[in-house]
Amino acid sequence: VGQDKLGNRYFRRNYGSKLREKRWVIYHGEPDGSSVTPEWQGWLTHTSKLPPTQDPPVVREWMIEHKPNASGTPQAYAPPGSSLEGHSEISDGSYEPWIPD
Repeated sequence: VGQDKLGNRYFRRNYGSKLREKRWVIYHGEPDGSSVTPEWQGWLTHTSKLPPTQDPPVVREWMIEHKPNASGTPQAYAPPGSSLEGHSEISDGSYEPWIPD
């Protein structure tokens, strides 16, 4: 049926008029559901009848590019000072823990 920007390929099989057609994706690289773009997700789940190749989505200027979820990968976001960054800040001695009376 088509291919998205990430290289995932989409297919369908029609079993006749009584059964709903089967739709599936073959992922490019590691199988990861978050790598399916929103327009193809809508088609895969039968939310839209036509694939994005036949009914392209409307792109608005405020929309951002789809990115797969990076959690659990080296590309995952780590805020400044996070232990996940691989280093920690050197203490300057200004921290005083609270000790109850």
